[in-house]
Amino acid sequence: MASDCSLISHIDWNAPWLMPWRDKGEALAQSVMQGLPVHDAFNACTQAAACPVQFVPQSALPEGQAYEHYIFEQGKVPTREGLHDFFNALCWLHFPKAKQQLNRIQAHAIQAQGVGAVRGPVRDAVTVFDENAMLVQVNDDIWQALQCRQWHDALVGHRAVWQEAKLQIFGHAALEKLVNPYKAITVHMWRVPAHVPFKHWDDWLAQDLSPDKLATKPFVSLPVLGIPGWWAENQSVDFYDDTKVFRVPQAAHHEVRAIL
Repeated sequence: MASDCSLISHIDWNAPWLMPWRDKGEALAQSVMQGLPVHDAFNACTQAAACPVQFVPQSALPEGQAYEHYIFEQGKVPTREGLHDFFNALCWLHFPKAKQQLNRIQAHAIQAQGVGAVRGPVRDAVTVFDENAMLVQVNDDIWQALQCRQWHDALVGHRAVWQEAKLQIFGHAALEKLVNPYKAITVHMWRVPAHVPFKHWDDWLAQDLSPDKLATKPFVSLPVLGIPGWWAENQSVDFYDDTKVFRVPQAAHHEVRAIL
C-alpha cells in the first residue's frame, strides 16, 4: 500500500506540541514522503531506540485476533499508512517501556476477560491514555487550578510560570488531530512528579501505569490549545471565555443558571 504522503507532509514540526518528537519524527516523515512504507521506515530505527517491537503491515494481523494481543504475543505492531499509525509508531520509539506496559495490561485483561463488547474500566483507561494522554510537570498551584477547571487562574493568572512547565503529548490520536489544529481539541493530562527528570519519563511512566491506578482514571482534561505559547489566539484573555470549550465545573454551572 502506498504511503499517504499528502497527510504526512502536513505535519508542522515547528509546532510546540511536536518539538519533543521532532528529532526522530521529522526524518522518519521524510522517509515516508519519499515512498517508504511506515512500517519499514520505523523498523530502521527500532534497534537504536531500544524498541521492543517491530512494525509490520496491517495485513499481518490474523483475522479475528485482537490487535493488542497480537502485539503482546508476536512483538509486532500492525501498522497502517497515514498519520494515526505514524504517530503511534513514533510513540513506541520515544516511550518503549511505557507502551509495552500499556500493551501488557491490555493483553492480560483480554486473557482474563476475553475481547468482549464491554472493555471494563482498566482497558477503557488504557485506551484513553494511549490515544489522548498528555504528560505534564507543573507546579501545585497550576495543577490544582486545572483540576478545578479554573481556566483563567491556571492559564492566564499563572501564564508566566508555564515557561517552566515540562509537557509532552503521549496520545497518538491527539497528535493526529493537532496536524490540523482547532480550538476544541482536548487532551487527558497525567501528572509527572517534579523530581522525575525529563529524560527518565519513560522509566517512571512504565512503573506508574498500573492497572489499579488506571482504573481510577486520574486524568484531568485540558483544551490543549489553551496552553500559553502554544496557540496565537490564546494571547487574548477572552479566548478562555468560550464555555463550550473551557467548560466550567458542574456546580459552578448550576450557580450561574440560578443567578440568571
